[in-house]
Amino acid sequence: MLKQLWVAALFAASSTGALAQAWPDKPLRIVVPYPPGGSSDIIARAVSQPLSEALKQTVIVENKPGANGNTGTDFVAKSTDGHTLLLCDVGALAISPSVYLKLPFDPSKDLKGVSMLAYSPHLLVVNPSVKAGNLKELVALSQKEKIDFAVTAMGSAPHLAGVAVEKATKAKWEYIPYKGGSQAVADTVAGQTHVVMNGMLATLPFVQSGKLKVLGVSKKTRVPLLPDVPTIAEQGVAGFESGTWQGVLMPASTPPAVVSRVAAELARIIQSPEIQQRLASQGAEVAVIAPADFGPFFERERAKWAKVVAEGKVTID
Repeated sequence: MLKQLWVAALFAASSTGALAQAWPDKPLRIVVPYPPGGSSDIIARAVSQPLSEALKQTVIVENKPGANGNTGTDFVAKSTDGHTLLLCDVGALAISPSVYLKLPFDPSKDLKGVSMLAYSPHLLVVNPSVKAGNLKELVALSQKEKIDFAVTAMGSAPHLAGVAVEKATKAKWEYIPYKGGSQAVADTVAGQTHVVMNGMLATLPFVQSGKLKVLGVSKKTRVPLLPDVPTIAEQGVAGFESGTWQGVLMPASTPPAVVSRVAAELARIIQSPEIQQRLASQGAEVAVIAPADFGPFFERERAKWAKVVAEGKVTID
């Protein structure tokens, strides 16, 4: 009997290894559940070609925006082709169960974490016409006149970060919802809205070109690319930190061998000197988390933002 069990285990291991080597046998899709131009889209396009070369299959980046990222996420959660990946803001995904009364998927049960890839803090930025040079002045201004706060997506991490700052400082924002960070930033650049919080990766170029004015960084320490910009914590919101976490997930039915192979390739790709340097020049940090650590991270993020959601009484029908 022991010999039979040993042979069965050996066969299972060899079958698993063979599956990982045989996969993929057709092109892959990386679904980004937001419009083009945002942080997740930037990361997806940075890793797609190297991943294609590593797996010897075409890798297509497909934007599926809608319902604050839930449309594309639901598409991947229900995918059965074994060749569809989700690349999104994992922090925002962890928020969804707290803010949506109904979700067509359960991120903890229907999706399997593959690898975290990158992190970038949020920047609090304003249109250059806004007469405020720091957070304190912006708060004072908001108490005197209407300040439109562009929301990258209702219930997103930047939205809840704005809610947390509003409550801590007694600011008064008028939230204007958008379908993604790129559109929210574009309207703030155009002067349609006054303020936006968004991932540094997608927002820094507008700061560097003078199209947006940065008032604060949502990190515990100042960032090297903006050494003169104080953190939001420095400006009176003690301990405040938020950011955009880009990660890859696959449907829960994906075989562990496939998850392990994709995770290993992505970790190698994202940590390559070329991509690390490219991300660092835009204010993002490589932040690899293995599949085994993905679940605990997700639950910590969910608990963190659930508290903000409850305190801010944020719900989306």
